[in-house]
Amino acid sequence: MTHKVLVTDKVALSGLGPLVDHPDISVVAVDDSASEEFLAELAGADALVVRSATTVSGDLLAAAPRLKVVGRAGVGVDNVDVDAASARGVAVFNAPAGNTIAAAELTVGLLLSVARRIPAADASLRSGEWDRAAFKGVELKGKVLGLIGAGRIGGEVALRCRAFGMGVVVYDPYLGEERAEEIGARLVELGDVLDSADFISIHVPLTDETRGIVGEDALRRMKATAFVVNASRGGVVDEVGLASALTAGEIAGAALDVFEDEPLPADSLLRGAPNLVLTPHLGASTSEAQVGVATEVAEKIGVLLTTGDTAGAINSSDLH
Repeated sequence: MTHKVLVTDKVALSGLGPLVDHPDISVVAVDDSASEEFLAELAGADALVVRSATTVSGDLLAAAPRLKVVGRAGVGVDNVDVDAASARGVAVFNAPAGNTIAAAELTVGLLLSVARRIPAADASLRSGEWDRAAFKGVELKGKVLGLIGAGRIGGEVALRCRAFGMGVVVYDPYLGEERAEEIGARLVELGDVLDSADFISIHVPLTDETRGIVGEDALRRMKATAFVVNASRGGVVDEVGLASALTAGEIAGAALDVFEDEPLPADSLLRGAPNLVLTPHLGASTSEAQVGVATEVAEKIGVLLTTGDTAGAINSSDLH
């Protein structure tokens, strides 16, 4: 029996070797999940692989009666209705490790960009100016990095920032003392991070617990010289509150790679906020990461299709 895997959202096919090379698995790629071709292929698909562009809703699942598994080639599953999938008996896999280094390196890049005002200086120079005095920055050495969340990506950020000579404090109720010691961080409460950190970097999934974790109260509590970086999930930072804090000079700057609504709306207050670096969700946008997340999720899907094993599915305990 041949199992059909439907791939969309321009997932890196070079990373799908575990599926492409399997004699009992057929891989079909359709880039546009809004096309008639995609819907036609979906009707006979046993597995679906997506990135972030496709919303795997209850209606989409209903259009795929043979579907056994959805693979999200990335960390978050915000675009997958996991409850609806569980009710249908469809396993949901993600790829939590494949883009770790890419996301950590982008975070450090954003830290440096906002600390040294690199994008603003570039824009000024391109416009014909030569105004060195307008772009005085701050150094990372000797500063305190405050992590909100320190899983795979946060841990890698901590290790890299320590190389800059930064001290690291972390708020993460799921992190043990032994792991904190491994990454050279000191475990503290959230309020201590807000009070003491010169740079705050957020590395949490979007849940009811984390939504708006950096809101108006948190922003007011930070140092006026503090910088905020979010390359985790949109919705964990109050965007209106952040724009207001930047405009009022209540914090020194910020950098965001993720947003509550993506693409970022044209009328977003963030677009006009000062001392703010914005990037269009580039956390996993490296050649290496795209292959890595595709391979990670392909391996899991291959096992499920050929053995029925749902171990590692994020909804494995809810499957019937």
